Amino acid sequence: MPRKIMIIGIARRPANKRTLEDEFVKQIKVLGTDAVSSYAILPDDKDSNKDLIAAKMKELGADAVLITRIAKRKTVYTNVLDVYAPPLYYGTWQNYYGYGFDDMYSPGYVEETKYAVMETNMYDAGNDKLVFSASSETEVSGTDQKFIKSYVRVIVQNMVKQKLLMNK
Repeated sequence: MPRKIMIIGIARRPANKRTLEDEFVKQIKVLGTDAVSSYAILPDDKDSNKDLIAAKMKELGADAVLITRIAKRKTVYTNVLDVYAPPLYYGTWQNYYGYGFDDMYSPGYVEETKYAVMETNMYDAGNDKLVFSASSETEVSGTDQKFIKSYVRVIVQNMVKQKLLMNK
């Protein structure tokens, strides 16, 4: 079980990287394990330098590194068919005539759903071995920040179930 984890979020937008890392740090620290965001200790232009990351981890006493990223985004389009709902009973010609003005037809449309395929891996800093891996395809709805917080919560709960983190 790690004592201190360096969190590295890979994201196109710096704000999403910070939210991702900060949310992991926050949720992991609540469970009693120390964690640090990489953006707080690595210059932006050096955040992919393996040697610098390893040196910083050693300097900070981090015994694990958790790396998370959006592997891909995809959009699924679903055709919702048009609907015609005939009246059950006309009764009289006046009723039948009135149905011509009522909305009995609903045209079809295309529904768009966005998904993000997320990957999260944790490695032991001592031997560089993979100790945890998770991948999920998650519907993206709402803001990026809301999505990130929800994703991190699920991953951290998974790590607790696998006894990589202790639940106080």
